[in-house]
Amino acid sequence: MKPEYDFSKGKRGAVIPEKGKTRISIFIDNAVLTEFRARAERAGAGYQTMMNDALRAYLSQSDQPVTERALRQILRQELPEYLASRGTGKGK
Repeated sequence: MKPEYDFSKGKRGAVIPEKGKTRISIFIDNAVLTEFRARAERAGAGYQTMMNDALRAYLSQSDQPVTERALRQILRQELPEYLASRGTGKGK
């Protein structure tokens, strides 16, 4: 081992990333981001953590087959919003 090292021509190497998480940039609808921020504030949590948890939950559910019960639940949740966006409360 030398008593002194010359770093005058040294170059900085790549930063070693943390294990388990990666920083990304994505486009999210404003309404989705606003809702996650509001829910996170009410829960006293970080919105990014809440989004990560929601994605994990979705991924674990997507491995499951679609059952009649699950389909009915999805329809009950989505149909009123869909009909409202069409400007009608009933089918034409």
